[in-house]
Amino acid sequence: MKPLVFLGDALRRLRDFPEGARHDAGYQLHRVQCGEQPSDFKPMPEVGPGVEELRVWDASGTYRVIYVARVARAVYVLHAFQKKTQRTARADIELARQRYREIGG
Repeated sequence: MKPLVFLGDALRRLRDFPEGARHDAGYQLHRVQCGEQPSDFKPMPEVGPGVEELRVWDASGTYRVIYVARVARAVYVLHAFQKKTQRTARADIELARQRYREIGG
């Protein structure tokens, strides 16, 4: 099982999710650590190769966790946030892209 490595404030932001969304995101990240696919995700090529967005829905809103698992040594969580519009905000994509570069992407 690969370790989870949180970049920047991603862990704090994930912990700020409501309990149900936090639990679901944690379960899906565990699946990724074990080499399985999460139940709902999409590729995020605009952030970098191999980057994916975990999608979590809760009664209080829509949440996203951007991560990359194709690096051999760990699953890197680049960003976690509540999504408030149909499109992912440019600032969220740029932040994830910057953190992706930090791991050598």
